[in-house]
Amino acid sequence: MILMGRSLCLPSPATVQELFSVARDANIIPDISLDPVLTTFLSLDSSAALQHQYAFLQRSMSREQQAQFSLGLSGELGGSSRVTCGGVGVVALALSMLFDQVAQQVRAQGSTEGGLSTQRSQAKRIFGISSSSRIGWIIHSYLHLIPGIANDQEKMAETTELYDSWLKLELIDHYERMTNKKRMSSESMQQWLTGAAFHLHMRIHQVRLHSVPVGSTESLRLSYKTGLSRLVQGYTAYLRKNIQETAAPGPHKPKPRTADGPGQTNTSSVTNMTCSSNHLFNISQVNPSTSTDTFNETNIINSTAEISRSCKTHGSREFGVNASKGSDDPAEMNRNTLNNSTEYSREEEASMLGLLVIEPGRNVSHNVQHHPCESPAIQQALVMRIINAQDLERNRNFFLIPEKVFHSLLRQRNDFELKTN
Repeated sequence: MILMGRSLCLPSPATVQELFSVARDANIIPDISLDPVLTTFLSLDSSAALQHQYAFLQRSMSREQQAQFSLGLSGELGGSSRVTCGGVGVVALALSMLFDQVAQQVRAQGSTEGGLSTQRSQAKRIFGISSSSRIGWIIHSYLHLIPGIANDQEKMAETTELYDSWLKLELIDHYERMTNKKRMSSESMQQWLTGAAFHLHMRIHQVRLHSVPVGSTESLRLSYKTGLSRLVQGYTAYLRKNIQETAAPGPHKPKPRTADGPGQTNTSSVTNMTCSSNHLFNISQVNPSTSTDTFNETNIINSTAEISRSCKTHGSREFGVNASKGSDDPAEMNRNTLNNSTEYSREEEASMLGLLVIEPGRNVSHNVQHHPCESPAIQQALVMRIINAQDLERNRNFFLIPEKVFHSLLRQRNDFELKTN
């Protein structure tokens, strides 16, 4: 009998799938996966990807726009048409962002306007994370600087070393907050993962610049691989704690609504009108022969005090009269009835819905009906569905770089050259 009782509280796969679909359609399924743009340009395919993007943007422009595009890029690159290591790693990523930004400016300004403003505004999000977060700000600021310093190896090495140290300290602090200070969330997971991936390739680029030994990059990669495994465990526990689901109740007879009595009409507007008339009356009691000079503060205070007493007394009396007699205005009674009916309909509709919460700030009402005792099992099933949807294997593989690929990344030296028409 116990087994039968438990089996009754196991949800069907269809119920779990339906609730997962509800969450997905409401866009509340978290996504902590690495951004595809990030993984593409931080790979051995970076040079080909950058060339493809550059050619695509040029093909989509008129000749005049192409000229402005080249002029804008040249200005950002300090007048040079060639970028050292422009086709690899963080430099390719910076150029990719620059291409998109300048292309948007060209299209926005049109080919008839003289000159091209190359001022670049900060995007709200970068590689899936907020650019106003500390990790996002460090990444965005560093990428913003690269086009102007990439050809100066010494300056590039100094700047990369500085931002490397900032990002390293922030990632350590961020990791501690998530693991020891209960600051785990989907947003914090994605921030750490993006920051760790970017930081690893900052270190790889320093090897290319002969700023750090190869061993420091390898130890950093192993550190992030271990850290990711621990964070995934913590994130899974976080979802188990936060995912909550309540079933939508079945059809039921609505509770009868007690109609409000006609004597409960709001008469604040009547009271205000009475006060307004008293206000005019009291002011009119001031002697018209009183000159501006003699109409002093004493007159104003006395008049104001009388107005206040009259408003309070008369206003209360009017409210009492209306509360007992009610409103005789049919239009007002109809409006009150309509408002009450609308409010009741909304409350009734809300009472017919269930609720699915993924984490703070991510929830949705639903009409999926099931036995209430199935909710705990549904919650655990949704945890696994969400974890499986994260493509964590690809994220892990980013830090499980085969030795051959790792050394190929270190040897990348592809420059990038702008094509002038």
